[in-house]
Order: sequence, then structure tokens, then C-alpha cells
Amino acid sequence: MRTRPLRWMIAVLAAGALVLAACGSDDDDSSTSSDTSAAASPTTTAASSGTTAMMAEETIVEIAAGNEDFSTLVAAVTAAGLAETLSGEGPFTVFAPTNEAFAKIPEATLTALLEPANKDTLTKILTYHVVAAEVMAADVTPGAVTTVEGTDFTIEVDGDKVVIVDGMGNRVNVTATDIEASNGVIHVIDGVLIPSDVTLPA
Repeated sequence: MRTRPLRWMIAVLAAGALVLAACGSDDDDSSTSSDTSAAASPTTTAASSGTTAMMAEETIVEIAAGNEDFSTLVAAVTAAGLAETLSGEGPFTVFAPTNEAFAKIPEATLTALLEPANKDTLTKILTYHVVAAEVMAADVTPGAVTTVEGTDFTIEVDGDKVVIVDGMGNRVNVTATDIEASNGVIHVIDGVLIPSDVTLPA
């Protein structure tokens, strides 16, 4: 897995077809430990080129499914019926919340979101984490970003610290960047992004 320093910039990107996101690390047992550390920690490290090549052969969904730190995200993607879409050609840029990020949502609310009755709401939230283009960390600038969900979030940069401000005004940190998949790229975040027009179930 290759990561780059958090020198972030993000360009305004047009919304595309409905897709969704997830993230993670190499399925290989011998490299899972180091990959997980890079994906979940604010301090990222460069991996070998061999690992990068191996990661690039897997889709976003496959990478996420191979990393226990993203089991909640994978469950959400499955509940929303988005796994097949996110395994498509892309390219996609996914801002992927870890399990700890999802744990910031009240347990009852998260449980309700995963129920079939709230599939539409869950889909809106998940697609709000996806941009319909491949955007590497070095290629983006601060400002508004249009998501696949159809509305924007905002990127703020302060030195090496990168923050995403969602539609509800919540501030979410980017903790790792440039996890390359065969159909796009994953950036890891420590919170769940909520669009402005979404009402979470009680």
C-alpha cells in the first residue's frame, strides 16, 4: 500500500453515477499488520512497491473486506446494496470511515441505519463519501467537493492537517491517503460524513 504525506488539495469534481465507498489493506496475512497501521493511524508510512502492486489488483470493496478495521463500513455497503457497484470499473475516490469512526454514532442510530427500512438514508450517507473520479492527495486543493450523493462537502487544510467539513458542520480528519485499488483510491477518515438533507433515525 502506498501512502503520501497529508499535503492535501482538492478540486471540485462533478457527481457521477451512484457508487459507494470502502477502504482497507492487503489481504496477505504477512502484510496485514503494517497495512492496517498505515490505514488507521494519522501517521502514514510508505510501503514497498511490491505491496502497492498487489493492492492495485484488488477493488475498493476487496481491500475493505480484507481489513477488520473497516468491517462496519463493509456491513453498511452490503446493507445498502452498493458492493457490486463499488466493485465496478470506476474510477472512484472513497473517503472511508474506520470502525472507530462509526462508533461515534449512537449505537441505536447505527443499528437503525442498517435496517432495510432505512436503506435509502444509508445509501445517501455512503455515497456522500464518494467522488466520481480518482483524486490522489497531491492533486487536490481546498474548497467544495461534489460527491456522488449530489451535494458538497468542504476540504480545509492547515499545514499537514486536513479536515473535511460535512453538510451538518461536523469536522472529520483525514488520517491516511492514497491507498490504491484497481478501480480508484481510498483516503481514510476518523468520522462519518452526513449530508445536510439527511435526518438520522432515532
